[in-house]
Amino acid sequence: MYESLPDLLTRAEAQEVLKIGKSTMLNLIHTRQIPARVIGRSYRIEKNDLIEFITHSKYY
Repeated sequence: MYESLPDLLTRAEAQEVLKIGKSTMLNLIHTRQIPARVIGRSYRIEKNDLIEFITHSKYY
């Protein structure tokens, strides 16, 4: 299901996968529910971290 995703996603790409808005995504990053790195001036999320967040979600 997630094979086509790159190993490192931008914030916007992760938002698209989760079907959420920018403020919700930033809230998840700032509360460390989704680990993210800052590269340059942008957030990057590892695909494995995003998948782990999805599979451990109470809605999964």
